[in-house]
Amino acid sequence: MLPKRSYLLNAAYSWVADNEMTPYLLVDAEQEGVVVPTEFVKDGQIVLNISMSAVRHLIMDKEGVSFEARFSGKPMQVYVPIKAALSLFAKENGDGLVFPYEEFPNEPTPPTPPEPKKGFQLKVVK
Repeated sequence: MLPKRSYLLNAAYSWVADNEMTPYLLVDAEQEGVVVPTEFVKDGQIVLNISMSAVRHLIMDKEGVSFEARFSGKPMQVYVPIKAALSLFAKENGDGLVFPYEEFPNEPTPPTPPEPKKGFQLKVVK
C-alpha cells in the first residue's frame, strides 16, 4: 500500500487553511534528502510556516513537500521528503495532526528541484 502520510498532510493543510489559521510543518531535519535552512534546526527538528503568504510554489505530493521561501531575507528552495514530515498544526492554537509511524519503501533519491528562472528570455524569430 502507498504510505498514508501524504494524504493526511494534504487533509490537515486544507483543514487548517479553511479555518483561516497558519499551517506549520514539523520536520525531522536529520532525514536523508531534507533541504532546509540548517541555522534554524534545533534538536534535529525545524518548524516551517507553509502558509500561502509565507511560501511560493508550494507542492505537496506523495514524494514530499517543496516550496520557495525566504529565511533571514535570503531566498531558498526547501524540500522535505514525505517521511521527514512529522506533524502539521495550526500556529494559533496548536491543533493539528501528528503523523503515525509507518514504513516507507526504499525510494530513489528525489530529483533536485530546478532553479527558478530569472528575468525574461527573448528568441529571434525569422
